[in-house]
Amino acid sequence: MNRTQLVAQIRQKQNYLCVGLDTDITRLPQHLQSNPDAVFQFNKAIIDATKEYCVSYKINTAFYESQGLKGWEAMEKTVHYIPDTHLKIADAKRGDIGNTSTHYAKTFFEVLPFDAVTVAPYMGEDSIRPFLDYANKWTIILGLTSNAGSKDFQQMTLTNGNEKRLYEEVLQKTASWGTTENSMFVIGATRAEELGHIRSIIPDHFLLVPGLGAQGGSLEEVSKYGLNKDCGLLVNASRAIIFAGKGEDFAEQAKIVAQKYQSEMANYV
Repeated sequence: MNRTQLVAQIRQKQNYLCVGLDTDITRLPQHLQSNPDAVFQFNKAIIDATKEYCVSYKINTAFYESQGLKGWEAMEKTVHYIPDTHLKIADAKRGDIGNTSTHYAKTFFEVLPFDAVTVAPYMGEDSIRPFLDYANKWTIILGLTSNAGSKDFQQMTLTNGNEKRLYEEVLQKTASWGTTENSMFVIGATRAEELGHIRSIIPDHFLLVPGLGAQGGSLEEVSKYGLNKDCGLLVNASRAIIFAGKGEDFAEQAKIVAQKYQSEMANYV
């Protein structure tokens, strides 16, 4: 999915919601626990219930990889089930030497039909170049995350005379490796106060903003500081949507929450 197609979906559906399929097998509703294909059946119901109210789905690969072959198969079936009208994100946070990244990129862009994958830029340009070289695919670079440990490195002030923080240098440098057509950045929703400043560094890129809902991010604040002329945001909610209900009506409860987000986003987009 290219940028024009993504923006068209956002305009048409009047939202920029990304539903995170962080499907923790220990939190599935009781009636699915004995189902041999429980993870996929859960995801399928969530997708059917929410696809009208979102433009993207983000699969956090850790929740599937930890289940071995069975989990990988559930992930593969899930990504194939997501409609092509929705941006399909692999939240895999890959990044390694060039030949290894080449295989990571092939995994998510050829073997599996993802449109985007998250990467860690710590090892430099050659570690993410193989992802950027794919046409009509997105490389989503970790920029400023919302976890407590982000202060250990990301928020350090550099001592090279310009008083930049490390994450600012990362944004500026990595933005030059790709374009606004093939690269996005992860910016945590609980860092909403930083979004205005971040927009001064990368005004035209799309931002993937996790942390809405269960992690305490404010949609109003994120939208206020993060929107640009093409929307430029994909705001992710995971647990707040997919685990909104615990019973047999879990999908209906997820739909209600997704619809609320969509309705609020329609006021901003």
